Amino acid sequence: MERIDVHAHCVPPAYREYCLQNDFAGRGHPDGMPAIPDWSPEAHIQMMRDLNINKSILSMSSPGTHLTPGNNAEARKLTRQVNEDMSRICSENKDHFLFFASLPLPDVEGSLAEIDYALDHLGAIGFQILTNSHGIYPGDKLFSPIFDRLNERGTIIFFHPTSCNIQTGNGSSVETITPMRGVPSPVMEFMFDSTRALTSLFTSGTVARCTKLTYLVCHCGATFPPIVARIAEFSAFLLGKQITEEEIKQLLQRHFYIDLAGVPFPDQIHGILRLVDSSRLLYGSDYPYTPAPLAGSLAKRLDDGLAGIFDKNTSQQIVFQNAKSLISLRTAGQWFVAGFSEPQKRA
Repeated sequence: MERIDVHAHCVPPAYREYCLQNDFAGRGHPDGMPAIPDWSPEAHIQMMRDLNINKSILSMSSPGTHLTPGNNAEARKLTRQVNEDMSRICSENKDHFLFFASLPLPDVEGSLAEIDYALDHLGAIGFQILTNSHGIYPGDKLFSPIFDRLNERGTIIFFHPTSCNIQTGNGSSVETITPMRGVPSPVMEFMFDSTRALTSLFTSGTVARCTKLTYLVCHCGATFPPIVARIAEFSAFLLGKQITEEEIKQLLQRHFYIDLAGVPFPDQIHGILRLVDSSRLLYGSDYPYTPAPLAGSLAKRLDDGLAGIFDKNTSQQIVFQNAKSLISLRTAGQWFVAGFSEPQKRA
């Protein structure tokens, strides 16, 4: 099947080298993983050809671009470099790539400046935000100006998981939490941090307030579906007013898309389908943090799982058409200008 990949990462060589030289990301072991992967446009495009991917939307992965708590100057400089690198890569490979820009959160002033620059000068189609920014979750009042500006621009926010971080010493330092030593955060903890971010968005009222935003959530909604009823039950206490489970579902169906990166079959898929229908589901490879051979086997597993639930047309809608519709809305319908062509059969 023809695919659009909404969850694909870029690792600019300068960013990778900066992390390694400055002992960031655990000297090349982000979130407890074995290494920061090598990446090149050429290798990525070959993976796309192998998996029949028409277009990939590039973004940065964890730990993002604000690497030193409190050092906003470093974060602004690195974020700008990364965004300009991704813009250049997309410009040089228009037939293959678009990108979600990064923000130097939790630096609010720097992020506000980067929103306008990335949209107006670099051609970003949206923004990647980590599920927490040095321990601050997206619904925090500190980030209200960020979400209000993003809402004004009517853009897409791609929430990518990261390790759980907690601010200590009145916010003067940040501690990364590793509940199970020896188990890298992407294996399990990423799922819970995605759920914390979603809970933060709903219980803060951000989703209800920012009605022009479109949210993209990873990994089949993580562990959020089973706790929606609990959020509704305690909403009067958290929000000061009751929000029903049905109202949460309506907000999800109206404003959220869910990528199916990882292993949504055989179990996870059924939880998310309680909350949204097939028109809100998208394909994601998580390349290169998911290596090409594994991305291939997971794509086959996804195709088989979709075929067990949906007809062929709906399956094609999930892996291609839904993303095409989403992106074309964010580029004022300028599909051709965005570098897309209608899907063609590949030999």
